[in-house]
Amino acid sequence: MLSAENAAVVRATLPAVAGALDEITTRFYGSMFRDRPELLDGMFNRGNQASGEQRRALAGSIAGFATALLDNPDTRPDALLDRIAHKHAAVGVTDDQYTIVHKYLFAAIAETLGDAVTPEVAAAWDEVYWLMAGALIGREARLYHEAGVEPGQGWRLWTVVERRTESPDVVSFLLRPADGLPAPRARAGQYVSVRVRMPDGVHQLRQYSLSSDPGRELRRITVKRVTGTAATPQGEVSNLLHSQVHEGDRLTLSAPFGDVFLDDRAGATGPLVLISAGIGCTPMTGILAHLEADASTREVLVLHADDSPAEHPLRAETRELVDQLAGARAVFWYERPGAGEPGAREGLMDLSDVELPDGATVFLCGPLPFMRDVRAQLLGAGVPARRIRYEVFGPDLWLPGTAA
Repeated sequence: MLSAENAAVVRATLPAVAGALDEITTRFYGSMFRDRPELLDGMFNRGNQASGEQRRALAGSIAGFATALLDNPDTRPDALLDRIAHKHAAVGVTDDQYTIVHKYLFAAIAETLGDAVTPEVAAAWDEVYWLMAGALIGREARLYHEAGVEPGQGWRLWTVVERRTESPDVVSFLLRPADGLPAPRARAGQYVSVRVRMPDGVHQLRQYSLSSDPGRELRRITVKRVTGTAATPQGEVSNLLHSQVHEGDRLTLSAPFGDVFLDDRAGATGPLVLISAGIGCTPMTGILAHLEADASTREVLVLHADDSPAEHPLRAETRELVDQLAGARAVFWYERPGAGEPGAREGLMDLSDVELPDGATVFLCGPLPFMRDVRAQLLGAGVPARRIRYEVFGPDLWLPGTAA
């Protein structure tokens, strides 16, 4: 799909552009938010901006897409962008916003690289951008259509039916559509965006996995309070949900999205391995609940790592679901095992003596360092990369090797 002439220019300039992407994206976001501050109201997460995660994610996606185009110039690597398209749909991105991004992104490229951005270089990277944007626009249009919502308009009010404390820093909210209409279709493993008004009047949003069976009218999200560090701010949305939202309150949720979900079509009977750490257990619990509701006999191996049994969210429910599934078993790792979970292993997750089912589809969710380590262990154990499906908290920072 990338023209031969422009491919040669992109190949020659990719090292320079990639090396300057951090500065380019810093300039881009700075100028765009200066001129268009409304984009920070209900669209871009301020925490991701402050930590630099959004900037790094954008840089990674541009470099990854350009590299894929050069490796296979006759095709457009749409599959590479599927995860991004789902995240965009979950926050309500619309077609016109790609023109806004183009304006500020290319101004930032010109400011950063100066005279190196000749008309030929600008034209080549312009083609890369619009190939990428076109793929995303097309995929997002299909996602909105499948969800039965207009672009940017997929928000509904939900009533909090129950609030439950799961661990010292984790709370679950059971939700019902406030308008009395049926809940939208969702797949086990998907997430919703939660949009809340902050004390300064600005709306902020965050994605949370559905942690219960999505086939029911009541839906559940399970939220970990994100505490700040010297390098990162505290989670605005999670802290507000913990401190201010109770039974009877209402939350604004998007339609469900996410490209990592359980294949529950007729005939999908292959084994599953559900691997998580910390709050990454939430989509796995949703998958287990859906399997239990369907009385599934699939072989399921649940692997989870956490600090201690007391800090393991939804631990008792996970055990109960595993016990109710005829083909399921679970192994937990804790850095401080204590007495709360008999048979748990001590330390970090180590798969060296875990018997993985042949031909299994693996679902992986947790902090990025954890996923990198476990993915490497899975590959080392002979699990094909195509069978490892992962979900990322916040912006996708592109696990090594998964973009190709």
